[in-house]
Amino acid sequence: MRTLTFLEPGHFHAPLTLGERHPRVRDEIFIYTQPGPDLDDFLALVEAFNRRAERPTSWRPAVRTGDLPLERLIAERPGEVVILAGKNDRKMAMMRRLHEAGFHVLADKPWLAGPDGLEDLRHTLSGGPLAVEMMTGRHDLASILTEKLVGEPAVFGDFDTTPGEPTIRISGVHHLEKMVNGRPLRRPPWYFDVRVQGDGIADIPTHMVDQVQRLVAAASSGTRAESRPALELLAARTWPTQVPQALFARVTGHPVFPDNLAHLVTGSELAYRGNAELSFRLGAVTAALDTRWELSAPTGGGDTHRSVVRGTRAEILVEQHAGTGFRRRISVLPRQNAEWVRAALAETVSGWQEAHPGLTIEEAGAGWELRVPRALDVGHERHFPLLLSDFLSRIEEGRRSGDLAANTLAKYTLLAHASAEARRTG
Repeated sequence: MRTLTFLEPGHFHAPLTLGERHPRVRDEIFIYTQPGPDLDDFLALVEAFNRRAERPTSWRPAVRTGDLPLERLIAERPGEVVILAGKNDRKMAMMRRLHEAGFHVLADKPWLAGPDGLEDLRHTLSGGPLAVEMMTGRHDLASILTEKLVGEPAVFGDFDTTPGEPTIRISGVHHLEKMVNGRPLRRPPWYFDVRVQGDGIADIPTHMVDQVQRLVAAASSGTRAESRPALELLAARTWPTQVPQALFARVTGHPVFPDNLAHLVTGSELAYRGNAELSFRLGAVTAALDTRWELSAPTGGGDTHRSVVRGTRAEILVEQHAGTGFRRRISVLPRQNAEWVRAALAETVSGWQEAHPGLTIEEAGAGWELRVPRALDVGHERHFPLLLSDFLSRIEEGRRSGDLAANTLAKYTLLAHASAEARRTG
């Protein structure tokens, strides 16, 4: 049995790992942090999991508050597994301290808030206890199916690397004000300080670059990450979303902008530099990414997503918006010999039934849609317990994934360079 310890949980991704009971985890969990609203929000969400009518959990938080929580955690050592999801500007340095003290660390993205911290990252990934990133996209069914399709030459062909259009284009819109676990999400005031949280390059692109890496790996199975071409930055920029004081108050619970954010405030609005565009090359494959933050999620709606992966036989389109009911929809659009592609797709999906029972294809416009049974699509919030389960399995099985460490280092090296470029150009 494992004992989980949470260090300075300041982001709601920390308690989401506790959304389901785990047979290899003790009910007693430890939290080392300062008293305040971050801790209160963590405990409130854990209590909501314990009290829900369906699949209730039985977590027993043991809170250790006071100065120097990292030092106290290392000294008292209630377990060997630490979960980090909080302020990003000091996350990598804390991870290195924990790694050197012999702790396995599951840490939320991003690990870097800007261009600094690569040396700590290299050290932490070089060996010893496991350090693994919370990447929910690796458990998202739409992402998994897209990777599988890319790995099917009879359906997808090869990557289309014709100049003039990116091979992979991914875009998304997130919302500052939204619901999580049926309740309004509260963000700490420091979330809006890009010196602490990181700007648009630091945050959502961690998922997007990770997905590009996985897509390229799917098409080149058998090639180790260390042997693949390096990520080459082409361009990067960031720009702000103007956040009204009234929305800031609702989201944070603070009626006025704090003094340490005064340099971001003009009149009654704060400039949150969370939007970004990023383009890069991985071998012959080019990728263009963009992510934007809007203010409030629409009633009954949520975040949106669109990705296009261009193959020589077919194009794979993944969409999430009001027209899809805010669920991921996967389409395959033939680019040559439609009948051949359809037959290959039908045979491919038939072969996936053991892993994805009930998955079907349906005519949709010029191509076909993969129809995913609702039972298979568990939703974003339930990916976090899956991340925890996979992480614990890695520890127990002694899985030392060189590919995972190599890809993580390559990704953050690219993002650090992109962050520096975006700051240089404005």
